[in-house]
Amino acid sequence: MPGAKTAVAWLASVAPDPESCRREWERNPLGVALLPAGKAWDVLILPSRLGYPTLDVLSRVLDRPGPVLVDFGDARTGFFVPAGTAARWLGTGVRTAGLGTWIVVPHPGGPSSGGIRWLVPPDGAGTLTDPALLELAMHEAAAALAVEDGGG
Repeated sequence: MPGAKTAVAWLASVAPDPESCRREWERNPLGVALLPAGKAWDVLILPSRLGYPTLDVLSRVLDRPGPVLVDFGDARTGFFVPAGTAARWLGTGVRTAGLGTWIVVPHPGGPSSGGIRWLVPPDGAGTLTDPALLELAMHEAAAALAVEDGGG
């Protein structure tokens, strides 16, 4: 994948030992790393029933949203947003990972192992999703789901 090397460096930069993290991923691209949120990015975690349609909305309005993860079993979708967002986020049903929390992150260029995987891998340039745009996309996606469910 083009940019995987810079994406690895960008993600590993927040690790307690960035060089060790990078080397481990080079040895095992199927591996995952436990990385601290709140340094270069936070993660807003949505139930995938809302996360997938939210990503669809974002993809229509942005050339490229920030990184997006999906967990084992496709239950939750995690959107990478600027650091500090988690501390200010007020949203029902949305989990946050910010300063003081850690998340499992797969290699950005490795093949999907069926577990946690990238829906949108990091670009290596530090592109993140704007939280205001994410919120608007969530509202649009939720409204569409309500209509599908017969609620509106």
